[in-house]
Amino acid sequence: MIRKLISRIFDLPASLAGNKSKPRVLALAQHGVRRDALSHAALRVVSRLQDAGFAAYVVGGAVRDLLLGVTPKDFDVATSATPEQVHHLFRRSRIIGRRFRIVHVMMGPETIEVTTFRGGEVANKNETGRVMADNTYGNQVEDALRRDFTVNALFYNPTDETIIDYHHGVKDLRARKLVMIGQPARRYQEDPVRMLRAVRLAAKLDFTIDEHTRKPIAANAALLRNEPPARLFDELLKLLHSGHAYACLKMLRDEGLSQGTFPLLDAVMDEPGGETFLKNALANTDERVRADKPVSVGFMLAAMLWAQVRNRWQQRLQQGERDIAALVEAMAEVETLQDNDFAIPKRFSATMREIWFLQPRFESRAGQRPFRFVEQPRFRAAYDFFCLRADAGEVPRELQQWWEDFQNGDTAERQQLVDDVRNSGGEAANPERKKRRRRRKPAAAAGGGEPA
Repeated sequence: MIRKLISRIFDLPASLAGNKSKPRVLALAQHGVRRDALSHAALRVVSRLQDAGFAAYVVGGAVRDLLLGVTPKDFDVATSATPEQVHHLFRRSRIIGRRFRIVHVMMGPETIEVTTFRGGEVANKNETGRVMADNTYGNQVEDALRRDFTVNALFYNPTDETIIDYHHGVKDLRARKLVMIGQPARRYQEDPVRMLRAVRLAAKLDFTIDEHTRKPIAANAALLRNEPPARLFDELLKLLHSGHAYACLKMLRDEGLSQGTFPLLDAVMDEPGGETFLKNALANTDERVRADKPVSVGFMLAAMLWAQVRNRWQQRLQQGERDIAALVEAMAEVETLQDNDFAIPKRFSATMREIWFLQPRFESRAGQRPFRFVEQPRFRAAYDFFCLRADAGEVPRELQQWWEDFQNGDTAERQQLVDDVRNSGGEAANPERKKRRRRRKPAAAAGGGEPA
């Protein structure tokens, strides 16, 4: 009876559903992942849950990464305890989520995400099949069926150092293949963001997407248009922080997802010079991510959309508009376009706009302007962006080197650099970019009073 129910829910043959309830249990000698590879916080959470009489395992991406020889960035735990029971066991914890409630357990600087085993049947779906609420709990067998990819459905028990594998995930991992559990089309309809995850994981891990898993993506891409913009933006950030950002974005486009999700991505890559600039910018970002260095989201977004801004800026300049006004209008136009795709939080968009707005200031090296500019809080981010433009041939390399020397010089050396520019007549002084000074009317003509 249970086998038939599971097979109906996930479109699996009854025999296959039955086999899934008998997992393969791999001993330490078969997988090589020792418990000391886990973080102290993850070990403590699992141990306390098990001591309280609940089943508890490290699950998902952390197990996958450990098998690949990669240090996980975070650890998730799956348990038979309900969210309320988990919250009761851990003083520093909180229950979050509406669609599916989870518990964040804080231990020192680390946060462990604890989920209760999910049940097999989900009744609350909308007309497209998307799961609207998912607070149905079950056992480990059902939880394994509910996970997205086979390589993410692995349970690690630190007590005996075994891995429990219900879906041949270890075999797929060794073949570097991403396989959806159940019927891919239905799973994408339940949660369209799974299509984005498939692309991100395949690009990040250098996996191939199983053909059965990949084929329904293009046909279901339009479902992403119904997802909340904030959720899509979060997925975009995960792509950009993957350490393989450009590969992710390129695969996103190749699989036909950009048109349904991020239409501006097509425009960016089709824009003259856009793809090359973006590739160089994200390569720099990837290096920082892999070196575990901080990455500015505003900087990445500025790089993604720069080709759009730059080309609109140049078009307006050619039409006779003034430099700064033309740039501001170009920025506003591009921001309006992207607002139709996803919502960029103000804390990121403000940085993005400021980086763009500061670019013309690198052309001005007269008087005290360079001294004031390097004290600007966003100078370093704007300068790094200017270096990318120099790499792309947008601005003279000599100008970029001048600013590099100016930053590294002492007060006397900086003044000498400014004097050299003035004496050589090298200051960028395009007549059309200079501000015209308005003549001040004589005091008598203004009514005899003091100037306003």
